[in-house]
Amino acid sequence: MSLLPSRRISFRPQPLFPFKPSTPPHKTINPKSSITTNTMHSKPPPPSTEQPPSSTATDASAAAAITYHNRTKHSPTRYARGPHGLDWSNQPNPFRRYPPSPHHPLQLPPPPQQPPSPPYPTIFHSLPSPPSPLSPTTLSHLLFHSLSLSAWKSSGPSTWSLRVNPSSGNLHPTESYVITPSSVAHYAPKAHALETRASLPSNHNPLFAHLPRPDSSLVVGFSSIFWREAWKYGERAFRYCNHDVGHAIAAVAVSAASLGWDCRLLDGLAFSDLERLLGLPGICPSEIPTGPARGRFNWVEAEHPDCALLVFPGDSGEFSLDYGLLRSAIGNTFGSVEWVGSPNSLSKDHVCWDVIYRTAEAVKKPVIEDERFYVPPFQGSLSVSESSYKGMTVAEVVRKRRSAVDLDGVHAMERETFYQILAHCLPTGGGEGEKQGKQLTLPFRVMGWDAEVHMALFVHRVAGLASGLYFLVRNEGYLNRLKRAMRAEFVWEKPEGCPDGLPLYRLVVGDCRRLSMGLSCHQDIASDGCFSLGMIARFEPVLQEKGAWMYPRLFWETGILGQVLYLEAHAVGISATGIGCYFDDAVHEVLGLKGSEFQSLYHFTVGAPVVDKRIMSLPAYPGPDIDA
Repeated sequence: MSLLPSRRISFRPQPLFPFKPSTPPHKTINPKSSITTNTMHSKPPPPSTEQPPSSTATDASAAAAITYHNRTKHSPTRYARGPHGLDWSNQPNPFRRYPPSPHHPLQLPPPPQQPPSPPYPTIFHSLPSPPSPLSPTTLSHLLFHSLSLSAWKSSGPSTWSLRVNPSSGNLHPTESYVITPSSVAHYAPKAHALETRASLPSNHNPLFAHLPRPDSSLVVGFSSIFWREAWKYGERAFRYCNHDVGHAIAAVAVSAASLGWDCRLLDGLAFSDLERLLGLPGICPSEIPTGPARGRFNWVEAEHPDCALLVFPGDSGEFSLDYGLLRSAIGNTFGSVEWVGSPNSLSKDHVCWDVIYRTAEAVKKPVIEDERFYVPPFQGSLSVSESSYKGMTVAEVVRKRRSAVDLDGVHAMERETFYQILAHCLPTGGGEGEKQGKQLTLPFRVMGWDAEVHMALFVHRVAGLASGLYFLVRNEGYLNRLKRAMRAEFVWEKPEGCPDGLPLYRLVVGDCRRLSMGLSCHQDIASDGCFSLGMIARFEPVLQEKGAWMYPRLFWETGILGQVLYLEAHAVGISATGIGCYFDDAVHEVLGLKGSEFQSLYHFTVGAPVVDKRIMSLPAYPGPDIDA
């Protein structure tokens, strides 16, 4: 391993290099093969010896989350359990529909936005004012620039769709719903249409009665179909589904901001409240097999309610809501609603990866008394070098976003551009003397908890900045704890030209291309960009302090951060992609992390893309009449 600091550090390379796993999951084996009986019923990977649940993990739900997390780690000698190949005959339909629910097409394309879509960097400083009124046209804009199709791609006999919101493996487990004072509707992105699942009593929805401007507000609900991800990724899919929830939350928040609207998670709602609100009955635990099994399990296609996002005018000022009253309103209104339509079938056959559903049951959010909703003041982001952006509007950036498949290994980013991208990753903004931690900036302000996710950065090609390992502290309240938890040899020095207010630290200088590639399951894309990174979350203490329900939320936070990185990369003229395959404990060893206090939850890479000219791009609408 080559990572040469100014003074030599031993990283004990034996467990890190050479990596020789038998079957890297990012390589195609036999696309027509199905999952073998050996794979499904073999013993699970042994739990990590480095990070078992500690003796303090007395709560059974937190212990279940930690056990799942350790069980689904990749290592150089063994990957988390999943299919040995892709069973193409059973690939889930990426488009959920609810026939015969009433179908309401939205305008395609939406008429020109009035006022026009703002320049991309401006929404990170303040929301456009006055906010656009809520109407069928602006609702179409909101969804078109967040959750709709962005293109179709075709190569040889294969044709597939892309969406504005990114997804692991382009599998899109996330479904979305729009709730207004008069209805609950499922969003169908292929048609850019709403399917009305329930009509509510004559515009007298008590859910909205407590808002300052109920006629100008709406709720966007999200749910996950675990089977869509598990089809390819097996047991690790629960992680990826929650990454995608975060991607979707951020996509809606950015689109809403371009209209002058603000967003905030209604995170005081319990799982049972979300079931009623979205009309999605939960998966019955008694139906879950005692191990992975193949068969016809219709309930595997069920949607797991994730969260609800309140969208409201950005000039509403600060206000609060009483979750006790909201829960009561949901129970009174939605308990007697008549739901219309039945979900379409997605696959003819299934594999039930039972640990996913058991973990989902364990981390459901319960009713928490005295939890309140509030809207903090909007805080503008730190500005470093806005000349780095290419002059695109929000609408142009979000619809041109693509997940890079290959990077050129040549392009070097300017140092100021690197700092500007990181500035938009900060949760608290650029106020003088502000310590990072509170989530006040776009899109992180949607979350009601302080930042728990940091960034370990492998800098490869940034002009004017030495290659090496860096660390962005997104909650400075944990700076000293991070220093104590990580390698004593790290220097923790501010790099040259780093602006005040950006808590970025250089840990060690050296060429870390081979290291970052090896840690990311040998994928060249981790070393061929300008920089790559691992998102390091405070982990077991969060589950113990708040509850096991924070487990998916930590992944939401990484997905929201990932969406910012996607948009920032495209706004400066390059590209990016998330990396879900990495060797968890090898990452921790490089950083010196022991135990479960901090864990790596998502990897990412940013650089100049290599365009595959064999793939033809087609317009998103109207698209081909296929479900792909």
